[in-house]
Amino acid sequence: MKKEIIINAATAETRIALLEDGHVAELFVERPETERNVGDIYLGRVRKVLQGISAAFVDIGWEQDAFLHFNDVSRLYEADGDENGVEREKGLPAVVLQTGQEMFVQVIKEPIGGKGPRVTSQISLPGRYVVLVPNESSVGVSRKIRDSREKRRLRNLARDLRPEGFGLIVRTVAEGKGEEEIRRDIENLVETWRRVDRKAARLQPPAQVYKEVSLAGSVLRDLFGPDIDRLIVDSRSLHREIIRYLETVSPSLIDRVELYRDSLPVFDHFQIESEIERGIRRKVWLQGGGHIVIEHTEAMVTIDVNSGRFIGRRNHEENSLRVNLRAAREICRQLRLRDIGGIIVVDFIDMLQEKNRKKVFDEMRRELKRDRAKMDVAPIGPFGLLVLTRQRVRPSLLFTFKEPCPTCHGTGMVDSKETVVTELERWIKRFVSRTGQRRLKLVVHPELAEFLTEGGLRSRLNRIMLQHRVFIRLQRNAEMSPTVFRVISSRQKQDVTEEYRQ
Repeated sequence: MKKEIIINAATAETRIALLEDGHVAELFVERPETERNVGDIYLGRVRKVLQGISAAFVDIGWEQDAFLHFNDVSRLYEADGDENGVEREKGLPAVVLQTGQEMFVQVIKEPIGGKGPRVTSQISLPGRYVVLVPNESSVGVSRKIRDSREKRRLRNLARDLRPEGFGLIVRTVAEGKGEEEIRRDIENLVETWRRVDRKAARLQPPAQVYKEVSLAGSVLRDLFGPDIDRLIVDSRSLHREIIRYLETVSPSLIDRVELYRDSLPVFDHFQIESEIERGIRRKVWLQGGGHIVIEHTEAMVTIDVNSGRFIGRRNHEENSLRVNLRAAREICRQLRLRDIGGIIVVDFIDMLQEKNRKKVFDEMRRELKRDRAKMDVAPIGPFGLLVLTRQRVRPSLLFTFKEPCPTCHGTGMVDSKETVVTELERWIKRFVSRTGQRRLKLVVHPELAEFLTEGGLRSRLNRIMLQHRVFIRLQRNAEMSPTVFRVISSRQKQDVTEEYRQ
């Protein structure tokens, strides 16, 4: 598989696309107003400890307190001897957490919706080849390294190089690397942690003590390895930064970095813009017919598979299987591209045979192996539903490019004209019974005005005036929403809409 990283650096945002065989597999976007926070370390203060939800809320200086689950509390805070600690799940030792307590925490999930960030006190500093874990002593090796001999070599090397008071996790990109490269990476990370410690000693909580590298820096560190065929960037300054970074950590990769010089925007050249547009649509068409519909709700994301215009030559069961297999591959790609997380429910086309449901499930599992996010997936049930959970670190791509509609507030539905007129009639009845006034000015959008006046003498507006014995002067206002009306009292010369809403 051919893999490429394309970086578009503009004044307002930085966009990075990971291409697999020419198609966008992952997209990262960073803007000044939505700066990424995952990986940042804070000296915080415990605000509340809530045993009932097995969590504490920590003040890190944000508008909302950070959420710290008891299972994300490090061994540093475990109860010792006669100390009274709070109990944790899964048989873990109790931990000492008290209101007002100072502690280091690291952001592991961005604020999503109305929720604050999620944090952990199990601090980790990722480097190029290893992850440094302060106040630990264990050594681990990435599961993605399949060679057992290489895994054993790296584990032994990490044990020999492990600094006192730190744990180490060897990353996938360390495969085949020598002692000197890994030692240098560890030394840089230890020095970074020393700086964090010294900075924290001078500050009072809440305070930020470490800022994770930029989006481009993290993609270089985490994604740019020997399996990437080339990296293309359209910014000279960023190109220079990347070369300087690689000269230190991976000189062998420098030849794969290219500066894009064409006048055509780099994302247009690689046809990425069209894939981004497709990636935020509600409906995605499948090759050969059929489509999937992706809906975001408060609790979960639902994906509906439809055969659409696909008409196969085989029987219904075989046709359903073919569409479902295509949908499974596209769904896995869309999950990565859109960065969809949380609970995801997929409604496949019904299949009667268990062996066909298993084929679709196996195809999903095979495609999901490409995804770096943590996931759990359950087999397809008799109703054709597949449920999976995907690690959610930041809001989905949809919410990066879009915001809720101010008219429908994100529901996709607005009141019908009939509903608005019925509400208006109830308002008039309420107003007349309470005030006895019978002269009004009604201000509405031109579309609603046309709906009220169509039919001549038998128009809806005339029928309302006759039934309630009121005189209504109609005024059109194109700046108003078609689902809203305003009523002005002729006697009081003021807007009285809200006063008689209920």
